[in-house]
Amino acid sequence: MERIDVLKTYKIFIGGKFPRTESGRYFHVKNDTGELLANMCLSSRKDFRNAVVAARKVQKSWESASALNKGQVLYRIAEMLEGRKSQFMDELMMSGSSKIAAKKEVEQSIDRLIYYAGWSDKFQQIFSSVNPVASSHFNFSVPQAMGVVSVIAPNKFSLLGLVSVVAPVIVGGNTCIVLSSEENPMVSISFAEVLNTSDVPHGVVNILTGKRKELISHFASHKDVNAIIYCGHNNKELNEIEKLSVENLKRVKIYKRKNWGDQKNQSPYFIERSQEIKTIWHPTEV
Repeated sequence: MERIDVLKTYKIFIGGKFPRTESGRYFHVKNDTGELLANMCLSSRKDFRNAVVAARKVQKSWESASALNKGQVLYRIAEMLEGRKSQFMDELMMSGSSKIAAKKEVEQSIDRLIYYAGWSDKFQQIFSSVNPVASSHFNFSVPQAMGVVSVIAPNKFSLLGLVSVVAPVIVGGNTCIVLSSEENPMVSISFAEVLNTSDVPHGVVNILTGKRKELISHFASHKDVNAIIYCGHNNKELNEIEKLSVENLKRVKIYKRKNWGDQKNQSPYFIERSQEIKTIWHPTEV
């Protein structure tokens, strides 16, 4: 009798745990030939709200961690991903990538984590300033984490795009809730397994799988989310995000048609986009 393979059911990642979606729903992930690859959780509004609570709970302690520590954490993620390189290559190939393209994407993802780990204690100097004032004060402008950031990850470059957006967000002291690639969500949950076995504090990164049309409105409208990053070029989705984000003055960052494999799409300015500038006055006599 021919053996039937046991397909993995990929769960979501919230607060360092892998719960099933509270809705009990799931969807099938198939390859180009229609072969069933995996069962994937179809996340709900309640899942997103739970992820926001987890992200908010840890945000201040993560922001107050030293720049050295944040860099070490990102470097550790890269180390763990390096050790599971073959698994990620297999998952990318199952979804249609060639072996060469899959190997390149995984290696670029590892290198990108190391790139942002290196910027952890350096971006502050670039985006800070001492400002001239007409009084006996020192006036400083310094970057500060926005807080909790929701992320609509790229559909293409399902691993590299995810890493390219999440790494600069968290190295800047933010926490995040990510909606993974709808086309190939498998690697995002495998990446969550890497995060869970590295040194990332629980709740800093939370990853949901599901449908954009169901979840984008919640990602954009939640009052306890400080910013949203949208990767895509769907004008209907863009308009919905910009309209709903106004309700709590949520910062909106749009990354349209990015080729995440291009070296130009790694930069300290991606860190700066999830920062606010805080101005400090201090008397010169003190």
